[in-house]
Amino acid sequence: MAPLQRTRTRRPARTAAVLAAGLLTSAALASGTGFAAGGRAAEPVPPAAPTGVVAPMTPLQPPPAPAPAPAAPSTPASPPAPGPAFGAYLDYGPRGVARIAELSRWLGGADLRVAHTYLPGDRWSNIEGLPGFLDAWADWRKQEDDRLFVLNVPMLERNEEGVSDSEVRGLLRRGAAGEYDHHFRKLAERLVELGVPDTVVVLGWEMNGITYTHRCGPDPEAWKTYWNRIVTAMRAVPGQKFRFDFTPNRGHDAVPWTRCYPGDETVDIIGMDSYDQPRGQSFDEAVTEPYGLQQHVDFAKEHGKPISYPEWGLFRNGDNATYMRRMLAWLDEHKPLYNTLTDYCPHGVWQCDDNPRASEVYRKALFGRTDTEVPAPTDPTPKPTAPPAVPPTRPSNCSPVELGDWVEYWLGGKLCLRFDWWSRTR
Repeated sequence: MAPLQRTRTRRPARTAAVLAAGLLTSAALASGTGFAAGGRAAEPVPPAAPTGVVAPMTPLQPPPAPAPAPAAPSTPASPPAPGPAFGAYLDYGPRGVARIAELSRWLGGADLRVAHTYLPGDRWSNIEGLPGFLDAWADWRKQEDDRLFVLNVPMLERNEEGVSDSEVRGLLRRGAAGEYDHHFRKLAERLVELGVPDTVVVLGWEMNGITYTHRCGPDPEAWKTYWNRIVTAMRAVPGQKFRFDFTPNRGHDAVPWTRCYPGDETVDIIGMDSYDQPRGQSFDEAVTEPYGLQQHVDFAKEHGKPISYPEWGLFRNGDNATYMRRMLAWLDEHKPLYNTLTDYCPHGVWQCDDNPRASEVYRKALFGRTDTEVPAPTDPTPKPTAPPAVPPTRPSNCSPVELGDWVEYWLGGKLCLRFDWWSRTR
């Protein structure tokens, strides 16, 4: 298969500093109005009560009534183990945390045990974990013992800026030599301080593609050495219990992802991002293609690693209910450690109205579900009680200011400057 160029909608760019957000907020206040334009595993079967004991008989006596059976042991049954975890990527900021409960209500109280977000890859200070950015995610994780916090971590800054292969090659070699170790030690220290030392780190995701600066293709050997240095640096931080997830795109893409595998000692989970693409591909072809779904499962089994699907969803083939049904069945069959649907257009089913048929399949399959091995219990007819917030309508006399998603995250929404500010009567 020819290399597949990744051109799906990217996650929002995160390219502004917090200081800029503060200055812009002050300016807006001075000049005009600103506004925000798997249930657990099945219960164990209790042991059968022992057979009743019968007293010995003599020829001169009739057989006595059987003695009562001794009581079953009183040892309490161990609690059932939690099933595979699932969730969705809902937003990279605190709104993503809030929407976990909203999505759960839409799914009839389904137990979403995974929170998933991405560190901004624009600059090293953000890759280190910008103060305040991870707090809401850490708070959510600590509320329940069986929850998972999944964090995608870029390996290089300027991660979505179209850096050339020759420059990427040089950056990877500098990383392999240890030049960037201190950034990842700082991130590890921050995660431990926040009380989430067991974070699942999806490091350098989709490395076999061409989208990101942290791609593997320009120098696979340097990439693998660099990955190993990052993992070693983060594991050296006292108190850490991180798990590192190696997650390529499904298929060949720009380079076979097996060429980028850094080794069993530094990989804890073998993941795969799997979208419904390219156009016209059937689900069976996604399973059997080189470096596809089946090879992913087989490769992980050979290396003794659990699998995951940090990103999956619709894409090139539109509202594809068949893909949604088959992918959910694949997850049930192969039981990944976790999976998270990418829930924004064109990939999603809850925050995207473009895929009603696939949305119905997803909701019916997971409605009320708390364990991916338990079938959906009821017909999911209720409407969501708390749909995603609708942005406020912009006033007719207000001009929006484009500041970028990262600044808008810190401001709480878009800024809108009134163009009649000079008027005495507004």
